[in-house]
Amino acid sequence: MSLSQLLTERAAAAVDVRRAARTSKVSGGALLAVVVLLAALPYVVFSDITDTLVNFYVLVALASMWNLLAGFGGLVSVGQQAFVGIGAYSVIALADLGVQPYLAVPLAALTCVVFAVPTSWLAFRLRGDYFAVGTWVIAEVYRLLVVRVDALGGASGKGLAGLSGLDPALRGALTYWVALALTLATVGGCYLLLRGRVGLSLMAVRDEETAASAAGIDVTRAKRIVYLVSAAGTGAAGGVITVSSLSVNPDAIFNVQWSAYMIFIVVIGGIGFVEGPLLGAVVFFALQQLLADYGSWYLVLLGAVGIAAARWLPGGLWGLVRDRTGLSLFPVGYFVRDPGHAR
Repeated sequence: MSLSQLLTERAAAAVDVRRAARTSKVSGGALLAVVVLLAALPYVVFSDITDTLVNFYVLVALASMWNLLAGFGGLVSVGQQAFVGIGAYSVIALADLGVQPYLAVPLAALTCVVFAVPTSWLAFRLRGDYFAVGTWVIAEVYRLLVVRVDALGGASGKGLAGLSGLDPALRGALTYWVALALTLATVGGCYLLLRGRVGLSLMAVRDEETAASAAGIDVTRAKRIVYLVSAAGTGAAGGVITVSSLSVNPDAIFNVQWSAYMIFIVVIGGIGFVEGPLLGAVVFFALQQLLADYGSWYLVLLGAVGIAAARWLPGGLWGLVRDRTGLSLFPVGYFVRDPGHAR
């Protein structure tokens, strides 16, 4: 079975349609309290902690966008690094034009939407594994194009202008708040999008395009909406990476490792659940921090964890938690059916 088929089948297991969960209000209040606490962290912790959390927030945003694309839309892409790179270089280009870099981050998201429109026309002509490989090729094409633009630094990359005059402590705090806002926007955006008619259309398209079309769903429109939203969120994450690192290199920012991180986090956390990328990012980030000094063993252990999750946790860690406790932080109404826990 191919990778795209496996991931799609995991996310497209039969669905129970519900609009709420008994724990919704309680979990909503707890989430609000957590957000307030996280927003206050720059005032109470050292900058190295907030710098580390910026990387975590970027991973959550990237994984949430990939989960929206593949887990709910059935579009398994291994080329999302294209929009990470476009978003990063958009911030560089806008900063050179005099735009404040932090304001350039949402503009980078819009730039990625502009690029995603013609990209989708090409990518949507492919299906399954061909779509996955095609997105990777498209990402490489974008990298090669950027390398040939001298104004963007060519193959050696370029530094970010416009932040050198800021106090380092203030710059670190602003970067942290922008990264936190990105995470809230991507996770909240997924939740709101999936609660509406677009969410139902996406699930139908993911499960069976022909049947969805026969039911009156505009398949191409539904796929393009989720593709553009995913590109915007991914591009904004690329912009945050730039304002955090203060420079960009084409080989690093267009590296396929970004898509590998997204896939790993979603598979571990639970594909097809809004909460999956959150939990998966926690696990991945913890493994990254604990095992990064072990050289090649770090990659071996990550691979072993990924294989174990794919083999024994088809719903990921969040699927296990939900089946055991019934907890739902974001009750969008689409749950993997488990007859033993049907209600």
